[in-house]
Amino acid sequence: MKSLRFDTANLLCGLLFIGLGLFFVIQSFSLELGTAFRMGPGYFPLVLAGVLTLLGVVILVQSVKVTGEAIGAIAWRGMLFILPAPIVFGLLVRGAGFVPALFVAAFIASFASERLRVPAALALATGITFFSVLVFSYGLGLPFERFGPWFR
Repeated sequence: MKSLRFDTANLLCGLLFIGLGLFFVIQSFSLELGTAFRMGPGYFPLVLAGVLTLLGVVILVQSVKVTGEAIGAIAWRGMLFILPAPIVFGLLVRGAGFVPALFVAAFIASFASERLRVPAALALATGITFFSVLVFSYGLGLPFERFGPWFR
């Protein structure tokens, strides 16, 4: 008799996606759904949550078919630099403005890579900031302050 083999990483990932998807499906019903042509505030989150749940089911099914390698070491360096970057952005954007907040967040996140040194991180943060200002401010015309009250 054959025993089922599971790819642990895909199994955990599939269950996580299904759990999060179902949670947000339930949460989206508290908002007005509307129709496909007149979407309410809960319609798009419901669709995204459904896609997330479906993706979780696909990954869960694949975990039974394919055996993979064990989950490796946790990337502490990545978590140490990637996770605080959007928090720093959120804390700085109102006072410093979009440009300084994005620059600092990109600079912090760039150190998730062990190979990136300070000059390259500065260049990367400058490039990301320049590109983002071009796209969001000039291209899309979003009304945000490039430099906030701390720089006045």
